[in-house]
Amino acid sequence: MNPPRTLAGRLARTLILWVGGVWLLCVLAVAWYVDREIDVNFDNELVEVAHRMFDIALRDYEGLSQSAGGAEATAGTPTPPLIAAAPLFEQDEVLYQLVDEGGRVLLRTAHAAGVTFDVPLAPGFADSGEWRIYTVRHPRRPLYLQVADPLQERLDAVMRTLTVLIAALVAVLPLLALGLRQIARRELQALGVLAAQINRRSGSDLSALALDGLPEELRHMGDDVNRLLVRLAHALQVERALAANAAHELRTPLAAVRLRLQTALEHGLDRAEVEAAREALQTLSHRTEKLLQLSRAESGAALARGPVDLARLAASVAEDFWLDARVAARLDLQLPAQERPWALGDLDALAIALRNLIENALRYAGPSRIELAVQAPATLVVRDFGPGVSAQALATLRERHVRHSADQAGYGLGLSIVGTIVQQHGGQLRLASPPAGAATGFEARIALQPAAAAPGDGA
Repeated sequence: MNPPRTLAGRLARTLILWVGGVWLLCVLAVAWYVDREIDVNFDNELVEVAHRMFDIALRDYEGLSQSAGGAEATAGTPTPPLIAAAPLFEQDEVLYQLVDEGGRVLLRTAHAAGVTFDVPLAPGFADSGEWRIYTVRHPRRPLYLQVADPLQERLDAVMRTLTVLIAALVAVLPLLALGLRQIARRELQALGVLAAQINRRSGSDLSALALDGLPEELRHMGDDVNRLLVRLAHALQVERALAANAAHELRTPLAAVRLRLQTALEHGLDRAEVEAAREALQTLSHRTEKLLQLSRAESGAALARGPVDLARLAASVAEDFWLDARVAARLDLQLPAQERPWALGDLDALAIALRNLIENALRYAGPSRIELAVQAPATLVVRDFGPGVSAQALATLRERHVRHSADQAGYGLGLSIVGTIVQQHGGQLRLASPPAGAATGFEARIALQPAAAAPGDGA
């Protein structure tokens, strides 16, 4: 049989099977208990009847034996067992026989002749075929009374009890199945409400699910779905931001490349125009790299969380710039004289942030000197001593696509990348123009979370 398609149907079927099975076990347990109690009750009644009938049987025997005594003496032969008088109500007749110590039956009831009293002549209970026999000894005379009770009566009593219980189970089980199905459907309505909310979510609606009134299990699942929606919304926001940034940042370089190449073609591939087209392509490549860096920073993709040696990081980034002799003459690296600072973060992401700060300084500081400094406890500083920016411009530096000169892109895109990476690391980006103690210039300071040195690395 195929399982039900709905969760409510499966739950109802499982509950019905379990409840029915447990009920059946309970019926069998009750039947066993009733059988035991019926045996005890019948045995007690048998004992009570035997004790009451012993005196009656003894009087009947004495009276009948006096009446038959003369005939026995005349004949000189033993007489058969005497037959007790029939009771007033035949259906109440008790089957018994009076026996002496030698096992000779002295007296029996009329219907007892068909009963085989094949049990030891000893006080107590014994079963013989279809009969339960109780034997009791007279307290003063060498006589025994054996009373028989049919075992079928006990079995019939047990079967009647078992039949009633099973009939009740068969009658109630359909009602129980209907009730359990209705209860399962009503209790699972909350799951349907949650599923409907999830079904309404789309790329244009990634709002959190309403979890009020839900059971604890569904609330936990709803919390997990809400966290997933937050991640999806963030990923979608990054994707849209990348598209918007690309449309904004790449439009001008692409137009410049087309214009330069068109001019070069019209003038027979003039070298100056080709060089201008190459520079435009370089600008386009630079902008594309920045956009990819920004997208990665905003998505937080694969950001590691481990101890980073800031001195080694700064030296590695500085060496990349020192490959250009013109930059090497302007860029100075300042490392702490004693303890090397360590920060908790991602080495590659922090290197991207540091390169962006140095590139901005090289672009806007003119020919002035640039300093890259590592400070305790976990701080990176890039400062230049160029013209700097005004207080009004300083407030807009982190905004994307803001231009502070006619021929160059503003600080915004690069600083936006730096700010996003620092935020992902739980740090702070502080900007100042001019730096403390200087008349002109610009300073960007990254304060990160300190970390212990990695195992195996010296201070």
